Amino acid sequence: MENLLKVSRVIDACNEIIGKVTSWLVLVMVIIGGWNVIGRYLGRLTGRSLSSNAYIEAQWYIFSLIFFFAAAYALKHNEHVRVDVFYSRWNPRRKAVIEILGTLFFLIPFCILVIFYSWEAVVNSWSIWEGSSDPDGLPRYPIKTTIIISFALLILQGISQVIKNFAIFKGYIQVSEEHHND
Repeated sequence: MENLLKVSRVIDACNEIIGKVTSWLVLVMVIIGGWNVIGRYLGRLTGRSLSSNAYIEAQWYIFSLIFFFAAAYALKHNEHVRVDVFYSRWNPRRKAVIEILGTLFFLIPFCILVIFYSWEAVVNSWSIWEGSSDPDGLPRYPIKTTIIISFALLILQGISQVIKNFAIFKGYIQVSEEHHND
């Protein structure tokens, strides 16, 4: 069990780093958005183009990165939405069983389906070096690749959660009633 918990800690550490780095992208996105607005108005005053489709698309891409790469981080920190009418009253062992079943039968299969159905579109995008249809737009293939990467990270975090919840269920990890999955 200790080896599995070590694997879980490595996965957690990776997703923690990715989540913290990703959080800084919010600031980058706001700065680019601010520049787009300021550049548009200053451009009108000066008669020069100070903004471009690349900046607008960069905002979209950064938002996508935030959304995709924060998913595993959110799972690690138990921040996903759940309806806990019953769940909140259960003991840690019962919660652990539900978490394991939910991860194995819903989360991981869903992630596998997303990767499976995205794979061909990502490969095709790379094969043609797909770019934006807008003038001065950004290439599309890198951002499409993040779909696969982010869902793979979500699978890994799901595996980490299963390991931790199995350890809780078996009594290797003791958790107080109010701190399960914190």
